[in-house]
Amino acid sequence: MKPSYFQNMTTSEFFGKFKSGYLWGNLLAMAAVVALLVLGVKYGLKAYTHHGESLVVPSVKHKAYKDAERILDDLGLVVVVSDTGYVKTLPPNVVLEQSIESGEHVKSGRIIYLTVNASKTPTITLPDIIDNSSLREAMAKLSSMGFKLGMPQFIPGERDWVYAVLVNGKNVATGDKISVEDSLIIQVGNGMRDANDSVNYIDPIYPEEEESDEFDEFETVEPEQPAEQQTQQSTQQSTTTE
Repeated sequence: MKPSYFQNMTTSEFFGKFKSGYLWGNLLAMAAVVALLVLGVKYGLKAYTHHGESLVVPSVKHKAYKDAERILDDLGLVVVVSDTGYVKTLPPNVVLEQSIESGEHVKSGRIIYLTVNASKTPTITLPDIIDNSSLREAMAKLSSMGFKLGMPQFIPGERDWVYAVLVNGKNVATGDKISVEDSLIIQVGNGMRDANDSVNYIDPIYPEEEESDEFDEFETVEPEQPAEQQTQQSTQQSTTTE
């Protein structure tokens, strides 16, 4: 067996290797690489998470959407329109709500969701309640959908039964688009019958009964006379004729 490299190396030669500049250069290069990796991870995560950075969210309510977007974008915040609402007294495309209230501290890159005012009055489809539900059912359904309801109007008909719906004095039908600003008037029966629907009671007409006489049903039959009387009557009739 051949002796190994370390077996042939003397002690002085072994420690002499540590004095080699090549070895120490490699060790220093490895240490520098490790240090750079540690620093890169540290400052990279800090930059990614914006550690120690804090931004104060401003109020953009009741501002035009373009102005609100510019203000938040300049701070490094991301703007997303998540919903629309409707306030009659405010102009269209005005910010109504923001997901993060003003004064809160956030990091840059944070998403802020805005609710803006609609440019047109929203409408709601009228459900199938006409001649298909009671007053209580109709009011509950319409209120839950966001309709504005006025005082019901009672008309002759079945009590608490919905017969029609009026908007601005005009009849509307199932499926019509109605503005959320318009009030609905439900026409409901008051439990009283309309005079036009009154029923005239008339005595029933029966077929006339023919008067019958028991005696008319039978013909009068004279009793038969004896043969002798019939002969005498015949003789008398002949004599009278001569």
